[in-house]
Amino acid sequence: MEVTQRNLIFSKVDSKNSNEIIHYLAEKLFKAGKVNKDFEQAVKERERVYPTGLPIGDIPVAIPHTDVKYVKQSAIAIAILKNPVEFHNMAKNDESINVKIVVMLAMKEPHSQVDMLQKLMKMFQNQDLLTKISNLDDNDEIYEIVSKQID
Repeated sequence: MEVTQRNLIFSKVDSKNSNEIIHYLAEKLFKAGKVNKDFEQAVKERERVYPTGLPIGDIPVAIPHTDVKYVKQSAIAIAILKNPVEFHNMAKNDESINVKIVVMLAMKEPHSQVDMLQKLMKMFQNQDLLTKISNLDDNDEIYEIVSKQID
């Protein structure tokens, strides 16, 4: 199942904070017909309780997501930020990290969410790949790299 789509990858996104980038990506997923109208609020509420910031090497990432009941069709939306924004650390909720790459998951089945998180974690551990992705401003190039890793 291909969840990576060119029209849901965005480079050099200008965002002031985590709420703004969550809104941006959730709206893109909603307009693409992948999620229902309550998805964004559910992601924000989950992020408050269970933050998704990952301090991985030089390129911290965040993986905001929520319950499968808000998803119509599995997809991921990716934003490479122009400037990092603060997300709370997944492991230490009271600690903030500056995130450069945000991958929003919208998975229809619970098991597919776990599978996708595992694939993403494997990709995130490749620092050279993350550095390359974070410096690209061509959405098609980002798509080619990411889809090979996770689809």
